Amino acid sequence: MSVLKVSDVSFSFGDRTILENASFVLQKGEHVGLIGLNGEGKSTFIKLITGSLTPDDGKIEWCKRVTTGYLDQYTTLTKGKTIREVLREAFSYMYDLEKEMNGLYEKMGLGDEQQMTELLEEAGEIQSELEAAGFYSLESKIEEVAFGLGLGDLGLDHDVSDLSGGQRSKVLLTKLLLAQPMILILDEPTNFLDELQINWLKNYLANYENAFILVSHDVDFLNSVINVIYHMEDGILTRYTGNYDRFMEMYELKKRQHNIAYEKQQKEIAHLKEFIAKNKARVATTDLAKSRQRKLDKMELIEKVHEAIKPNFVFKEAKSSGKFVISAEDLVIGYDEPLSTKLNFVIERGQKVVIKGANGIGKTTLLKTLLGLIPPLSGKCNLDYNIEYGYFAQEESNSKKSALEEVWNEYPAMTNAEVRGALAACGLTKDRIESLMMVLSGGEAAKVRLCKIMLKECNTLILDEPTNHLDVLAKDSLKEALRAFKGTIVLVCHEVSFYDGIATDVLDAEKWTTKLL
Repeated sequence: MSVLKVSDVSFSFGDRTILENASFVLQKGEHVGLIGLNGEGKSTFIKLITGSLTPDDGKIEWCKRVTTGYLDQYTTLTKGKTIREVLREAFSYMYDLEKEMNGLYEKMGLGDEQQMTELLEEAGEIQSELEAAGFYSLESKIEEVAFGLGLGDLGLDHDVSDLSGGQRSKVLLTKLLLAQPMILILDEPTNFLDELQINWLKNYLANYENAFILVSHDVDFLNSVINVIYHMEDGILTRYTGNYDRFMEMYELKKRQHNIAYEKQQKEIAHLKEFIAKNKARVATTDLAKSRQRKLDKMELIEKVHEAIKPNFVFKEAKSSGKFVISAEDLVIGYDEPLSTKLNFVIERGQKVVIKGANGIGKTTLLKTLLGLIPPLSGKCNLDYNIEYGYFAQEESNSKKSALEEVWNEYPAMTNAEVRGALAACGLTKDRIESLMMVLSGGEAAKVRLCKIMLKECNTLILDEPTNHLDVLAKDSLKEALRAFKGTIVLVCHEVSFYDGIATDVLDAEKWTTKLL
């Protein structure tokens, strides 16, 4: 039974075709991974099926009485509400029923015996419905999911208006999972989760009874939870059965077969053209030449396989720093209250240090403190006087410039062609280079920000979750670039598969955090 059917849908943005006669079917209980390179239109497809955008052509049909849940990063959370109150909204219909039942009990003392019997019967029916739905164990269910995704660290009575972007995303994801809709729609849900929380979500989704559509570039995560892949490329959606590894096998086989067919047809075309050129002027063979020309004209041409653009990240290296690049002496980080115990450490030239740990315990705060972007609560940190660093912040700015302007404004001495070349090396096509930053995908915007760092001579790279939003090819290229970089690296990352092979040292933030875990 299909719960969602997309038939011959086309959608364009300006002069760019995002989808062309695309079809998609989601069967009941299927776990679908929607994949594709940055900028292929995965988020646009999600907006089309959720009704945020209207297709130019085609049909989108949901089954009757469907319930959907979409992890929308832009949902507003009401100031003054606690995390617990927001999570309870996932069961608002049950709380409404409880309120109705309590109202019936209050009315019992105002009516006669017959009315009381009727009210009691009605209240009993509601109570039975609530018991069957597990209403009286909701609080423990809320806490189970909330703690699994790391909200227990904050405390469920925390005001949602005080949350960071990552914490806010966790609240929205938790509320969505609690609601258990017929179809879950998740757009890169692991971006703000740490290793433990990702493992919890893996287990949850692997055992999820209903259907879901998952957009993700995390191969390990995809392999653990999905059984169908829809690959988005050049406006076309192609369905594959199995996990990501199975998809790659089938995709590579399909490409090889297509290339063989293309080469075979090109040889045939060359032979036909050669025969026509030799024989069209000779009276005895002119009819044969015309016959070959008709065959050539009717031939349905096979297009050459489109090869995906792999970014070529290379970091320029500045003159070496001193031996002790970054040091902390009795350093305590935080804002209104401490997020750490007293920290004492030294990062030496050439070390590649990964900082890992639960989300929201101060990893980003530590980086900002080390760089002097925020002051320490006490103690001090020192940067080598010869340090030249490039900093990739986890937060994204809402720039109203084009990608070209974003880079050019920072490097005005470069020519237009040089800036375009640098952005192209990072995997951006001509139309994306000229697009506004605000309309780029998360991965494309990250490539622009990495480009700005690449153009600067650095002996130290400080990167806060640089893999968020990057597609598989971009992550592979970034990993190669970091392994090749001879300077010092401080990297905050939750993807073990990414930093494995890069890190010389791993610092566990959970050992010095003051937050309860």
